[in-house]
Amino acid sequence: MKIDASNMHFQILNEMVRQSDKDVTIENCIGQRYIGSGQSGKHITINGTPGNALGAYLNGADITVWGNAQDATGDTMNEGAIVIHGSSGDATGYAMRGGKILVEGDAGYRAGIHMKSYQNKIPVLMIGGRAGSFLGEYQAGGIIIVLGLDGDGSAPVGNFCGTGMHGGKMYLRCRMLPKKLPGQIVAEKATEEDMAQIDAELDAFCRIFDKKKEEILAESFYVLTPNTKNPYKQLYTYN
Repeated sequence: MKIDASNMHFQILNEMVRQSDKDVTIENCIGQRYIGSGQSGKHITINGTPGNALGAYLNGADITVWGNAQDATGDTMNEGAIVIHGSSGDATGYAMRGGKILVEGDAGYRAGIHMKSYQNKIPVLMIGGRAGSFLGEYQAGGIIIVLGLDGDGSAPVGNFCGTGMHGGKMYLRCRMLPKKLPGQIVAEKATEEDMAQIDAELDAFCRIFDKKKEEILAESFYVLTPNTKNPYKQLYTYN
């Protein structure tokens, strides 16, 4: 099913998506919000720029965006995948608890904030460019990977990276760590075992965005994990 979203109200568009067949393509998307919200079992292709909360509460659908996305992409998503052939706005992957978000370009502020995992659900947020300040703020689980492609080897993140982090892992591809990392974080050079944990994610990223894995692996990776003496640990019932 094809939908021309030109001048279409977001409520009408989303109702058409909900009632569509398994495969739906949206043309001329210009900022309509909540596309794919709560959807499962669909393949949604978007040509244009979707608005806020793309794929919020996504429950197993696949969304591909040929363009940029705005804020809160994948908000509290459970399962599925969101692939962005461009950049994404603030709070990408906010509170996501399953599934995968792959961004070819950059992400705004507070990407991965409140990410969490449960049992076999381990969400993955992968950013090909840079991430803004407060990346992984209060991260409780899951994996965040920032590659900093086309960068100069400096840390591909803004200020206050990992503030309040108390679970999960963060991989940064860089030669030097960000300045003034918070005390809740332990940062170390990635080991072979660490890299093996994201090998499949790197393969998927390279396949989808036509990147060369050997060039990505030519740069160093650091892994950020919570400090066992994390002062935030006592505030949570599950650690």
